[in-house]
Amino acid sequence: MLYVGVDIGGTFTDIVVSDGSTHQTKVLKVPTSSADPALALVKALRELGILNREIGFVSHASTIATNALLTRTGLASTALVTTEGFRDVLEIARQRRPELYNLYTRRPAPLVKRRDRHVVRERTLFNGRRQAALDSAGAVRAARKVAQGRYQAVAVAFLNSYANPANEIAMEKALRREGFAGHISLSSDVDREYREYERTSTTVVNAALSPLISGYLTSLRDALRENGVEAPVYMMGSDGGMSTLAYASRYPVRVIESGPAAGVLASRELARALAIRRALTFDMGGTTAKAGSVLDGEPETSFEFEAAGATHSGRSIRGSGYTVRAPFIDIAEVSSGGGTIAWVDEAGALRVGPSSAGAEPGPAAYGRGGIDPTVTDADLLLGRLNGEHLLGGALAVHPHLAEKAMERVADALGLSVQNAAVGVLRIVNDNMAKAMSMVSVERGRDPRDFAMIAFGGAGPVHCCDVAEALGLRLVVVPVHAGTFSAYGLLAGDLTRTFSVPVLSTRAALEPYFDEARALARRSLSGEGFKKFSLHEFADLRYRGQSYELTLPYSRSSDVREGFGARHRELYGYSSEDEVEVVNAKVKAVVPTASVRTEVKRVRAPAARPGTEKRRAWFGRRFHVAPVLVRENLEPGSHGKGPCIVEEYDSTLVVNPGWTWSVQAFGTELRR
Repeated sequence: MLYVGVDIGGTFTDIVVSDGSTHQTKVLKVPTSSADPALALVKALRELGILNREIGFVSHASTIATNALLTRTGLASTALVTTEGFRDVLEIARQRRPELYNLYTRRPAPLVKRRDRHVVRERTLFNGRRQAALDSAGAVRAARKVAQGRYQAVAVAFLNSYANPANEIAMEKALRREGFAGHISLSSDVDREYREYERTSTTVVNAALSPLISGYLTSLRDALRENGVEAPVYMMGSDGGMSTLAYASRYPVRVIESGPAAGVLASRELARALAIRRALTFDMGGTTAKAGSVLDGEPETSFEFEAAGATHSGRSIRGSGYTVRAPFIDIAEVSSGGGTIAWVDEAGALRVGPSSAGAEPGPAAYGRGGIDPTVTDADLLLGRLNGEHLLGGALAVHPHLAEKAMERVADALGLSVQNAAVGVLRIVNDNMAKAMSMVSVERGRDPRDFAMIAFGGAGPVHCCDVAEALGLRLVVVPVHAGTFSAYGLLAGDLTRTFSVPVLSTRAALEPYFDEARALARRSLSGEGFKKFSLHEFADLRYRGQSYELTLPYSRSSDVREGFGARHRELYGYSSEDEVEVVNAKVKAVVPTASVRTEVKRVRAPAARPGTEKRRAWFGRRFHVAPVLVRENLEPGSHGKGPCIVEEYDSTLVVNPGWTWSVQAFGTELRR
């Protein structure tokens, strides 16, 4: 039985195939087909020769939802039906300004224009009591407007519907009676928590994405079936859990951060196997670099983010995107990938990003028509990458094209091509170090207490530079680092999170958790899942605070007491104020993971210096260093930097002062 993980990125599509009996893996990296991502997947499976083999499941991650929101393309024509008086909640929002001191700043245009928002009379109180049932005549008028408006999707978000969904359900029935056949998203179903703006925004994003995501997933499934793959197909969720295609189609807000989550999940498995309690993840791909953290075997998770929002040095800018309230792995992301473009601004300063050459045309060195200098071009010109080919010879590179592209920056700065390339590397390394600081220093943690897990096609090239900037002394580069995120797609279990509002300082919590448990069992049983476990959490805050902390819950523990300790750990103080429980949450986990990490450590004689040597830039200056082939190094081989270790899907640059050791799980670097 084979298990297939597919990470469809902005530049490359990565495939990992694991044999369930031998636990051996095959990997393949192919350019992403932006017109039809399924084409690259089918082509890769055919190239690997597994289309006619028995496949257990196909698990994949995609950036399609993120890209649709960023570019505002492919989104459904969407209507909103809401409570009378709340028509403008999307624009009022939280009155956050993305740029506080910019008088001309603009918030993103709402996904639903004002003319497409329809109101009806109804009123539910905060305690769930219906003060006014849905006005049937008004509901029919609104439903007819929606049915006749050629909308593809509609969001229904009524006041306090998290406490009682009856009026929203009645509105859905009215829409269907009037002939609306498109996608309907109810806020009480998509996001059953209080705060009207956040719930409405999340529901609107879900509705706008539903036709696109369901169509994409249907196309992907059909393409696989046409080529003989009848296995179940899953999609990675933002929280690191897998989703069925039906679930992802119904709740696309839960798969927006699909791709970045997979890499952190793979890092979690590696950190557990190596007994690393604190790990920072460093994922540098073709378009972006992402940083996350794994503490005591679990990735950091948050429950609200701004989809398609702007970032500054890896920090999300509040008010710049579309608020989505759904569980996701907490990641800092910067525009610092291999394809990130270097340029000179109006003031004559060298800049790197945010634009990327992407898969088409890609870095200039790839010879596919790219003319802008990128980070990959800089690494190539400085000897850090193979000057003839990448991907084991499958991708030819052209140094003269990289040099020609870099001349555009060098001439503008009055520098040599070499010095311009060094400047590009220094800037991009600094940007990535800032992102790593966000998930460590800004969380009150000393990065020197962490190990780094570096992966992505470009992560191992820059890992020593970034580790030195943060003071880290241990770096783990997994085997096949360039396709490591796809490996994470085989390490995730299928998950669902169910929430029940509490909003009380004194209420007994068990009745709320009983309701959440019943929701979980009913949902999973309805999808045919019989074996699953439940993990329980509570959102808490001091009464009067605006935001919550999430803590594990059990019948035998008092989460209110534990809240003070957690608050003191994060913010440096605790209080005697009343603790309010906001939500009871149950996370259901269906075991589907199919990979195993080998940790057997061996020590062999020092690796022989390679016959090939290359002049390359190592952090501060050039060295003539040996170039080794990773596939030729036996487990236990070790040596010292500076050196370069080339592998099919990535290149490891080992700086002076570091020692390296090859193990079954990858390469370990220490200094």
